[in-house]
Amino acid sequence: MIPPASYLRRLVLVFALALRLAADESPLALQAEAQVDSSGVTLANLVGGTVVLPAIRLTNSPAVGQRLVLTREQVAPPLPAVAPPYATTNWSGAESVRVTRRMRPLEEVEAISLLTTQLQQDMVRDRGELELRLARPWVPVSIPDEPLSVRVSDLPSGGIGSTMLVRLELRTARETVGSWQLMVQAKVWAEIWVAHSSLQRGQSLRDADIAKERRDLLPLRQPLAAVSTGDDSLEIGESLTAGQPLFARTIRLRPVVYPGRMADATIQDGAMSITIKVEVLEAGAPGQFVRVRNLKSKREFRGKVQNEQTILVSL
Repeated sequence: MIPPASYLRRLVLVFALALRLAADESPLALQAEAQVDSSGVTLANLVGGTVVLPAIRLTNSPAVGQRLVLTREQVAPPLPAVAPPYATTNWSGAESVRVTRRMRPLEEVEAISLLTTQLQQDMVRDRGELELRLARPWVPVSIPDEPLSVRVSDLPSGGIGSTMLVRLELRTARETVGSWQLMVQAKVWAEIWVAHSSLQRGQSLRDADIAKERRDLLPLRQPLAAVSTGDDSLEIGESLTAGQPLFARTIRLRPVVYPGRMADATIQDGAMSITIKVEVLEAGAPGQFVRVRNLKSKREFRGKVQNEQTILVSL
């Protein structure tokens, strides 16, 4: 069986380096201290000088906050198996190396950014743009200097709130780094429809003085209106003052039939259909049910508005 190309490349690199070391008669120098990430301790981590070594993994990394001490005698035995050319090298440098994790401070800006990104993805999604601020001073903490993922827990049962307590858990690819409980203040910004001047009930939405403004959605506990200003089928359902948001309940379909007007009521019974003249007793928009009165019998019944002239009645 032909060895994989990656194995052959690695073998060539190892032997090339071994020949270079032999020619230079330059021993491997063990460092007194070395820093590693969570992927493991490699030969390259432990050796100083200008020699470029392959990333040959020797052992697991120490946990965050702990250290691992390796002597020359502990480093050398694995080499015949993982790197034969180095097995007989004349080692120099320190008698042992203290291995710790490569760390860096987690500042407030990064902590807020990690938390914001995760909550935006998991909870806010496309409803708006989440903005977070800490309600208490942040004390920088030490974290591994490598890519991190975030898990958020202990959110209020009602979801994102203006002020809330959350737990931020950080993980590397192989371990949990730690967790922090944070009191944060939140806003969810979005462009919403707002009345620019007073609006009256019954006013056509197309003629209404409204515009979009950037507002925080969290204080607004009701569904917002999602409308087009050019839609002539809608009207203002209740009076609004300047600056008020347009909620879904403040917009309604514009009636096409009104009390006191005449219309044709089409009565259907299976395949049979008859049309009679009726008096409209309630205002209604297409799709709504209204009361009507038969002009001859004076009998009242309900029908579904189709347009300004027709009301459909099913028996």
